[in-house]
Amino acid sequence: MWKRVASSSSAQLQALASASCRSSSLNLTRRFLISSASSPSSTPLPRSPPPSSPHATGASSSALKKKVEDVMPIATGHEREELAAELEGRNVLEINYPVGPFGTKEAPAIIKSYYDKRIVGCPGIEGGEDEHDVVWFWLEKGKPHECPVCTQYFKLEVVGPGGPPDGHH
Repeated sequence: MWKRVASSSSAQLQALASASCRSSSLNLTRRFLISSASSPSSTPLPRSPPPSSPHATGASSSALKKKVEDVMPIATGHEREELAAELEGRNVLEINYPVGPFGTKEAPAIIKSYYDKRIVGCPGIEGGEDEHDVVWFWLEKGKPHECPVCTQYFKLEVVGPGGPPDGHH
């Protein structure tokens, strides 16, 4: 038998090999389809297309809301909070870059914080004669603070749970 295989041409060998591969893959496909049709509970593949597939209907995919797990399943801690806020259309970090007019005693500059106090830096007015080196100070809830250099007023607005920033009561 080995002599017969060795003496046949390489074209015949390739044709024989491709025909046997096709027939075995067709048999395997048929076997899978028959077994999945006979026992629907043991089917390893979902019967309906996933919401992200092009075959999904528009109504069903728009009704589903994205979760953090859909975007990045491994996200935890602050990264998870940022992603959750972004999916809701908010920017968690916007409170870190306060922008506004010069704070006066009647209308102080509002600084947002998650806690009852926060470290704030006053640079003065950019480009004006009141511009100075950054002066750092603690800003506390209910206590407006005046910059000792440029006399700008600041007030803290708590937007989070409140309490001390170090977590101790």
